[in-house]
Amino acid sequence: MSTGTRERVRARVEGVVQGVGFRPFVHRLAGEHALAGWVRNDERGVLLEVEGAGEALARFLERLAHEPPPLAVVERVYAEPLRATGEHGFQILRSGRSGEPAALVSPDVAPCRDCLAELWDPRDRRHRYPFINCTNCGPRFTIVRAVPYDRPLTTMSAFEMCAACRAEYEDPASRRFHAQPNACPVCGPTVRLIARSGETIDSEDAIAAAAALLRAGQIVAVKGVGGYQLACRADEQRAVTELRRRKGREQKPFALMARDLGALGALVALTPGERELVSARERPIVLAARLPGALLAAAVAPGSPHLGVMLPSTPLHHLLLADTDTALVMSSGNLSEEPIAHRDDDALTRLGEVADALLVHDRPIHVAADDSVVRFFTVERERPLMLRRSRGYAPASIPLPLSAPPLLACGAELKNTFCLAKGSRAWVGAHVGDLKNWETLRAFRAGIAHLEALFAVEPTVLAHDLHPDYLSTSYALAREGVELVGVQHHHAHLAACLAEHGERGPAIGAIYDGAGLGTDGAIWGGELLAGDLQRVERVGHLRPVRLPGGDAAVREPWRMACSWLLAAFDGEAPLPAGIAGRVDPERWGQVAALARSGTASPITTSVGRLFDAVSALCGIGASVHEEGRAAAQLEALAAPGEQGAYPLPLVDADVLELDARETVRAIVRDLSAGVRPALASARFHNGLADGTARAVSLLAERHGVRTAVLSGGVFQNRMLLERCAEELTRAGLRVLIPRQLPPNDGGIAYGQAAVAAARLQG
Repeated sequence: MSTGTRERVRARVEGVVQGVGFRPFVHRLAGEHALAGWVRNDERGVLLEVEGAGEALARFLERLAHEPPPLAVVERVYAEPLRATGEHGFQILRSGRSGEPAALVSPDVAPCRDCLAELWDPRDRRHRYPFINCTNCGPRFTIVRAVPYDRPLTTMSAFEMCAACRAEYEDPASRRFHAQPNACPVCGPTVRLIARSGETIDSEDAIAAAAALLRAGQIVAVKGVGGYQLACRADEQRAVTELRRRKGREQKPFALMARDLGALGALVALTPGERELVSARERPIVLAARLPGALLAAAVAPGSPHLGVMLPSTPLHHLLLADTDTALVMSSGNLSEEPIAHRDDDALTRLGEVADALLVHDRPIHVAADDSVVRFFTVERERPLMLRRSRGYAPASIPLPLSAPPLLACGAELKNTFCLAKGSRAWVGAHVGDLKNWETLRAFRAGIAHLEALFAVEPTVLAHDLHPDYLSTSYALAREGVELVGVQHHHAHLAACLAEHGERGPAIGAIYDGAGLGTDGAIWGGELLAGDLQRVERVGHLRPVRLPGGDAAVREPWRMACSWLLAAFDGEAPLPAGIAGRVDPERWGQVAALARSGTASPITTSVGRLFDAVSALCGIGASVHEEGRAAAQLEALAAPGEQGAYPLPLVDADVLELDARETVRAIVRDLSAGVRPALASARFHNGLADGTARAVSLLAERHGVRTAVLSGGVFQNRMLLERCAEELTRAGLRVLIPRQLPPNDGGIAYGQAAVAAARLQG
């Protein structure tokens, strides 16, 4: 409707539009087009009314959708005409809330260039202020208690802005216009350095004092944006070794943080894609090729040709790295198998025996978010592969290719995440970890409760893994008043990859991992599945062998070497040279007898355990402290450029079987003849990739599909993934690989949600 030449429109904007400077953007945009009206946040996103000349309104709405602020993601703009009122001026109104929350929350964002320029400027009032931020950067998800995103609903509510900060907050020309975490040294959070006892260590500059401790070889717990981290000098062998001992992390590589790209360039060879991602606003840990001669302690990443590296993710980290002037180990603030500490009292209790001092601050972290981890692979072009999705990415929503009722998917046991879904949107929570102790289970429950409240999802359906002993399954079974949907582990892997690509299937999936309970009660892990989101058929698998001692075989991969030797050599398994001296011959004989009898030795088709067996045969990883470590060591050992491949016959019976007995025999022959383990590793990788590609191609032809899915934790292996994908592409298949979510169990919950939604809809 119009009054004279004036028109008025009400518009609703949905997407990531809160906490990203969207209302100030609307205010400025309205001013540029001489429009009157108002804008406010509400539980669904941003609501606004604008009035003015018709042409100006049209241009305003176009720019509203296509020129949002850097951190905003506009998904939809709904506009409806109203009667013009003759209003003058434009204002930002107080947020309203009249319905259930549906607004999206931005992940935490690294400092922008403008804020960093102020951080280092001695003339600026925020010089060296570790909590500097604006509408384009800073904490978001980890400080939000509820939506709409306003300061009273964040952990900044206790800090009242001073006059100078308030003036910026109310100035439409300032980039801090309605920046909710806005603060300065006068009115904002403060940092202090404390001893293990909890007493403050007196210093004029707590960050400089912490840097001095680090330079002296001490271990410092640092409170980041999503939780605590444990830091020490990366070039000090004694410090890194001591951190390993105190933390209980004996083998897994540590992540490193350096002050800038130049400092990282002295440690790793970054490809263009890796350079871009490590500098991105999400600030993930990126796995990159280690440079020969990099000045690092040997204990940082023993035996690994790759390093996990990152740049500072907060102003506090920027200051600490500059003051230390050396690369730092920056590991999650936890003990082995525990969740990251994010509450101050908990950190002092759990990390007080690990760190020599703690660098803390008084801005509470409402929800924990560990560092995300990414590596790159090359199929057609360089692409990122998510290994852990957490800080910087969570809780960004991921679309579902179908509509879901309000549901919760509880994920698996290892590398757990959970997923909430409603309509065509799913929210995968930040990485929780392995659900093996009370602390992790408590973090799992708290995370679910927070996201359910944040996004107003009251689940009527709970999806869960079939394994009855998983704590995630126990949690699901204990919830009352919900419909339960059990989802087979490897079907969830397949579904997660299909759904994140916006597809429902059908496809042939090669789903390789360490373990997942099969529908027959056996331990699966090398599965060829045909199907879609709703249902799958097991059409192939790795030849089954015994798992001697059950879970003990995960920690002692030599047991799987024994089992595969028994299978390959008709029940005979002499102690091989690569294992002799690492395992007592009597124990070897006992385990062989266990496997022959089947006592405490369930059947498994796990490709992860096959990797363990080959690792042990090659003389590495006879015993490990982290699941999957032996496979990582075997990948690191593989000789680059080797094109030879061991045989992996396909046995065509009721289902297709990948018979690795001939593979194992070939490995033993080569190693006995003096072939280097590095060549044996490479030939094993190549043979497994080629055999998998042949099997998937054959099954795709039989089932009349042209789409292949590669997923499961084993496909974190870059060498295997690249060769397998290339062979399948060469065979004319379209290959789908996880992108937004990890191929490991960190993507299981999203897949469970997709399967549950498909079954209910079907």
